[in-house]
Amino acid sequence: MTFLSVGWLWLLSALAALIAVYVWAQYRRREYAVRFTNLALLDRVAPDRPNWRRHVSAALFFLTVAMMIMAMARPAMPVEVPRERATIIVAIDVSPSMAAADIEPDRISAAKESARGFVDSLPDRFNVGLVAFSATAGVVSSPTQDHQAISDSIEGLQMAPGTAIGEGVFTSLQAISSFDEDAGQDPPPAAIVLLSDGENTSGRPITTASRAAADAEVPVSTIAFGTGASIIEINGQPVEANIDKGALERLAQSTDGNFYEAASEAELTGVYEDIGTSLGSETVHQEIVTWFVFGALLSAFATAVASLLWFQRLP
Repeated sequence: MTFLSVGWLWLLSALAALIAVYVWAQYRRREYAVRFTNLALLDRVAPDRPNWRRHVSAALFFLTVAMMIMAMARPAMPVEVPRERATIIVAIDVSPSMAAADIEPDRISAAKESARGFVDSLPDRFNVGLVAFSATAGVVSSPTQDHQAISDSIEGLQMAPGTAIGEGVFTSLQAISSFDEDAGQDPPPAAIVLLSDGENTSGRPITTASRAAADAEVPVSTIAFGTGASIIEINGQPVEANIDKGALERLAQSTDGNFYEAASEAELTGVYEDIGTSLGSETVHQEIVTWFVFGALLSAFATAVASLLWFQRLP
């Protein structure tokens, strides 16, 4: 527990002083009673009564004041709440090698299906954007909480030649930095999920992109899509569709992301679920002033009841 307006807690020192005065007054009252020489009148001055009851009422009063002071200091408890600005960019390789059929029915179809499942599983408050990259990269859908729109955009992705993994990262970072008018000074908590199966053949180097992501403190989790070497047909010619796992792993490690090898649609679904939990919530302080006010009211009520029962008067 913490206090959001700690300055009010200085009043507790005044309460401590009041308690000290009360204790001093009790000792002084006792000394006065002992010094009273007229024993006939002693019982009237200091009648025999259950002193502990009087102290109970005083203690309850002091407790009431203490709880009211703490309520003024705005007590708060840390709680986990969804990150309303949390943003995930899904960057998908749409190069011709994604047509390889080493994953049923083929890589791109399995990727689309798992990506849609991932988007659907995210909390409604998550903002999701979509980037597609081939020889160049572009934002297909800017970050939005309209997850259905993102799913529809994933389904409509089309193949294009080339593979620019670095450009895919740079374009994703740009989508994050332009999320809202505050993103420049106060970037949203964000992550990039990059799915690719090929070598970087176009655009800026992956190492340059990884440094930019690390500087922006945006982790890039990469997924090596496919089982390994495969043959696809481009313009009637057989072409190898390999996976550069090393480059994708280095990209993830250098940005504090995670690297995955997903060989099937079922495995990919689990990978996406794992990534989706990383930006799930943040800790904020929620005020609990009402609790202390309620406690003060209970204490005040108990003080009144005790005083009426034992002394037939209110304190």
